[in-house]
Amino acid sequence: MTTPDLHQFWQQTLSDWQASGLSGAAYCKQESLVYHRFVYWRQKLTGSEEPSKPVQARSGFARVAPIPDAGAGLTVSLPGGVSITGLHAGNIDLLGAVLRQL
Repeated sequence: MTTPDLHQFWQQTLSDWQASGLSGAAYCKQESLVYHRFVYWRQKLTGSEEPSKPVQARSGFARVAPIPDAGAGLTVSLPGGVSITGLHAGNIDLLGAVLRQL
């Protein structure tokens, strides 16, 4: 395809997408289009992106509360119900490695 043909193809594709009411990803899947090409041409021809979901800001702090009779070691409870238990001086480096991955 020549460059003018590509422009025309993607102009029509973007018009069809907007009329569909689908998200960009859903439209590309339905039409067997490569999503990153769709995004490239949408930005190139319209100068805009599909609205993204708002990102929830993190404070960087975690709530720490003592647990009565924590004889088995430290327990760290993270948002979403994840708990890391049995931490002690011998494996505290493991906690740091896990938290860096989050």
